[in-house]
Amino acid sequence: MNQPTDLASPPTRVAAPSTGSRERPGPAALLQRYAMILVLAGLVVLATVLYPGFVSPENLRDLLLQNTAVGIVALGMTFVIISGGFDLSVGATYALGATVAAGVAISTGSPSLGLAAALGAGLVCGVLNGLLVARVGINPFVATLGSASVISGVAYLYSGSAPFIVSDPQFKVLARSSVAGVPTPILVLALTFVAGGVLLALTRYGRNIYAIGGNHEAGWLSGLRVNDLTASVYVLTGALAAFAGTIDASRLGVGQADVGANVALDAIAIVIVGGTSLRGGEGAVWRTVVGLLIFATLTNLFYSLNLSQNWQLIAKGTIVLLAVGLDSWSRRRS
Repeated sequence: MNQPTDLASPPTRVAAPSTGSRERPGPAALLQRYAMILVLAGLVVLATVLYPGFVSPENLRDLLLQNTAVGIVALGMTFVIISGGFDLSVGATYALGATVAAGVAISTGSPSLGLAAALGAGLVCGVLNGLLVARVGINPFVATLGSASVISGVAYLYSGSAPFIVSDPQFKVLARSSVAGVPTPILVLALTFVAGGVLLALTRYGRNIYAIGGNHEAGWLSGLRVNDLTASVYVLTGALAAFAGTIDASRLGVGQADVGANVALDAIAIVIVGGTSLRGGEGAVWRTVVGLLIFATLTNLFYSLNLSQNWQLIAKGTIVLLAVGLDSWSRRRS
């Protein structure tokens, strides 16, 4: 039996049945592929009509700043879902990252060490999830639900169930500084999405993630290290979730274990609404960008109209259900 190949090796390609000349996608296929871009455009028009200040530079800046952290988490979730997995522990890892970053910064007097410690904690959480899913073979939903409880408990034990308040102004540089007039968190968000997009779309590693998401068994038979690839996406997601928590702690000057309660739901919703399939093997980083902008626009519009947060939860849940329903319907038709 052939030995599994390297993580970055391309999957063996299986010849597809010949269909004659390659046809361009029809209008229906194009509409399905780019439907969420049209939804985003419609939301922007609606928001501009209802709230004329929506397109002002100040409002757009605030809109992106408020969604930087969840956007970074959603990027990691994109890799997990495309690989055929699921991660419910990102909210707990987010809170642990924020808590560790603040706690270490206070104890050592070095915000840089706090950031490094938070990233290390996120990597450990990712390794734990990767081992449970890829090595032990626990269902991703069950594994990450259980690890979320463990990680959250660790965060509360470390902080003593009390917030870490950081007085060092250097701790807030990450979230409150700017480069050439552009807030640093927005630059960080853009760079992480560009890097994630390149990694997923233009590298052998990315193609292998699509391959195992489409069919784990076929990936194994073609020589891929399926377990290692599966574990790697959880490690990546853990590091990104902890980093996002660090940005949140830097913005507030506080690290506490009770943040991130809705991060997992919001990140999953962003990925799904963007058009990445929950069944794995399909999706793209640009789709997650579209999903993030849709949710950011909705949230901004709700706040500008002084609508209750309860209505926001109802709207977000409805959008997720519609997106999943549309995905299932389109798969049945195809």
